[in-house]
Amino acid sequence: MIKGPRDSFRFIIGSQYFLYFGIMGISLPYFNLYCYHLDFTGFQIGLLSALRTVMIVLFPLFWGALADRFQIRRPIYILCNFVSTGIWAFYLYTTDFWLMLVITIFYGIFYAPIISFLEAFTMDVLGKEKKSYGKLRAWGSISFIVIVIVLGRIIDIFSIEIIIAVILAGSLLQAFISVRIPDVVISKKESFTPKAKVLLKRRLSVFLFCAFLMLVSHGTYYAFFSIHLDSLGYGKTFIGITWAMASMAEILVMIKSDKIFKRFSLENVLVFSFMIATLRWLILFFVKSPVLILISQVFHAITYGAFHIASILYIDLLTPDEAKTLGQAANNAVTYGLGMTVGFLFNGYLYESMGSFNLFIISSLIALSGGVIFKLGSKLA
Repeated sequence: MIKGPRDSFRFIIGSQYFLYFGIMGISLPYFNLYCYHLDFTGFQIGLLSALRTVMIVLFPLFWGALADRFQIRRPIYILCNFVSTGIWAFYLYTTDFWLMLVITIFYGIFYAPIISFLEAFTMDVLGKEKKSYGKLRAWGSISFIVIVIVLGRIIDIFSIEIIIAVILAGSLLQAFISVRIPDVVISKKESFTPKAKVLLKRRLSVFLFCAFLMLVSHGTYYAFFSIHLDSLGYGKTFIGITWAMASMAEILVMIKSDKIFKRFSLENVLVFSFMIATLRWLILFFVKSPVLILISQVFHAITYGAFHIASILYIDLLTPDEAKTLGQAANNAVTYGLGMTVGFLFNGYLYESMGSFNLFIISSLIALSGGVIFKLGSKLA
């Protein structure tokens, strides 16, 4: 139960989304580029990226269980906001890789649960109006787009080092606003163990493996795309525009997703997503043209937007009622957890010897393999 006026809480929730994804609009495109300018190796950059991903997979489960067990979601949310902000401040005082590695680990422990807790608060605040979730979540997407464009220009004027201080300022503002988050009484849930054997179903196993390959193929993009553009001589403003282009395309697909899935089957959307990912990485392997690079970013609508939604619906379709939570958890762990981690480490290890162009052709082959295996596996199942 929510204590307080829901309208004012909507404003607070919207501001939290705006700040959270605004900070992401700084860190995702520019933090690895910052590390690159510190002369970190490709493997070191990949390792830092992989660690952030591992933290995001593991620690929301820990903090979420703690919050539900003792009904302390709000105190934990506020704690994680302030502690993660304090830990981030240490980046201001070092450029040593090993110290940054330690900071990244401890930062991830407290930063990881923020978005999952925020989503839970949003559902509580909306109550019976949960279908209006998109109107609140849109503030995050708008913020991401604005930040990546504006900050790119600011970095061009000043330097890449400014991102550490800007992220700190944004995190501190988010932390102070987090104390206004609504107090929610969390209902205690009965313990329940779903049937794990559902994960052994052939269709589900094939899909999870292929989805893993899809996210591995994105490793080059998420870890080295900004560095790739920087090495081609593009400024930070253009880099920001490319990331914003991808985000805008993704939003449009998500808004129209209901019409897409009424017209096309989940399997066809998934196969199409793999093929578009293959084409997207091929373009980045072959071209240096700004126009073609921007066109390739539009494909993010399919390789992330459509694929993500189709994946959730496909898992829901394949799992029985008593194992739907397990199915979604497995999907998240195998793809955005294991897939992204392997992708970051794999690309980081090969970057020095192969360069970003060759990594994109490998990513293309990985995505193609995922699509072919999924198509054949679906027929055999």
